[in-house]
Amino acid sequence: QVHLVESGGGLVQAGASLRLSCVASGRTFSMDPMGWFRQAPGKEREFVASISRNGGYTHYADSVKGRFAISRDNAKNTVALQMNSLKPEDTAVYYCATRSRGSDYSSTYYGLRDYDYWGQGTQVTVSS
Repeated sequence: QVHLVESGGGLVQAGASLRLSCVASGRTFSMDPMGWFRQAPGKEREFVASISRNGGYTHYADSVKGRFAISRDNAKNTVALQMNSLKPEDTAVYYCATRSRGSDYSSTYYGLRDYDYWGQGTQVTVSS
């Protein structure tokens, strides 16, 4: 059974930073590409960032490029999302996800259907 647990969300003012973490268990984490998504009230879940299984390749949504950074520590089974210069429009529930279907070492994925397991999410609220 795969479990993903996110943490690090909270309420911050615009311009502040937050660091989200996701701890994975239940399978060989180092074999899985990982991703972060978010869902704002009344909106579809959308892609934020993804990282290849070896951590060497990343991909970002245009809306967060230059402000957010995804990283992973395979030894600790964690993936992190460093969020800087936060804006009110970043307010959402943030989810981490893992793809268990296999991939090559350099692939990153940005579609909801590309991922197989999801965490419960952590709320990020940015006030203006």
